[in-house]
Amino acid sequence: MLLMKLRAEEKFAFLQLAQYVAKLDGEYGLKEREVVEEYCTEMGIENVEIELNAFDLDAILNLFLSPKNQKIAMLALLVLVHIDDRYGINEHKVISKIAQTFHIDDKTLHLFSMWGKMGSALYEQALSFVEK
Repeated sequence: MLLMKLRAEEKFAFLQLAQYVAKLDGEYGLKEREVVEEYCTEMGIENVEIELNAFDLDAILNLFLSPKNQKIAMLALLVLVHIDDRYGINEHKVISKIAQTFHIDDKTLHLFSMWGKMGSALYEQALSFVEK
């Protein structure tokens, strides 16, 4: 819903970031893949798999220039980390690093995380409605 507001460069950066975060727990599961695919559709870009060994988190984060677009990226990432009901330690550490880089304080990050959890639940519920 909000990802379409990102600049073109940020959309491709977000795709890389989303795939990186989704793979942190060692498993890029079906639910995570579905969400990333939905994000690509929303942004109007092709879902191209990244090479993890070439991924540079700091360089990617520096491409998000405005606080507004940083928050958009963070909200979408938090839906993604909650979609598989496993918000693991590696995901938590990277999300905290992203929040720090984006100057998102702990209280705001907690609110964003709760929103992401609700968003992932609503996404799952919507899928069940349309598949019936």
